Amino acid sequence: MVSLIAATVVLPGILAHLGPTLDHYGYFAVFGFLLLEDFGVPVPGETILIAAAIYAGAGQLNPVVIGLLGVTAAVLGDNIGFAIGHLVERNALLRYGRFVMLTDQRLRHAEEFFDHHGGKIIVIARFVEGLRQANGIVAGLTGMKWLRFLFFNVIGAVLWVGCWLTVGVTAGSHITAVYNGITHYSLIAAIAAALIVLAVFLLRRAKRRRSVEHADALD
Repeated sequence: MVSLIAATVVLPGILAHLGPTLDHYGYFAVFGFLLLEDFGVPVPGETILIAAAIYAGAGQLNPVVIGLLGVTAAVLGDNIGFAIGHLVERNALLRYGRFVMLTDQRLRHAEEFFDHHGGKIIVIARFVEGLRQANGIVAGLTGMKWLRFLFFNVIGAVLWVGCWLTVGVTAGSHITAVYNGITHYSLIAAIAAALIVLAVFLLRRAKRRRSVEHADALD
């Protein structure tokens, strides 16, 4: 196949293995990988976005085109995930969910939490590995309104693509150190967020238990 990029850029560190893919498929690789990653397919979507940003910084790809394709692919991918989650029958989920302690009550609590805080979760999840691939499916599964999901999904996609595009273009050969640092703190943020969610859940559960005990005492 004829290369879509005039000259090869040497990518640093963990990005090096994506060089041949970008050399041969250019913008198609960026769009395809991001689309697939965003509804759960295990491909290096974020990594190829960063690699493409380095190519853009070297003048081998157009950063505006990368940005437009990246946002479009990210939004479409998450919406495919949303559709998958929306089409899964709740009863089927509960039938198999009992093997992982997923009860009807726990699912309802998750739906209520996502309904109240889902917008913030969708934006933040874009920057966290694992959550980025799953947030569309969870949003669809918990019955979030599609227009609300789409609104926050677009915001998250624009921020995520814009952030990595800017970092990749400006950092150049130093991107490996920058990437390792950012992903390290993203993991810490994800753990902190999970602990906060757990704490809120436990506090609400304790409050409901006290309310029930108080009502029983009055009876």
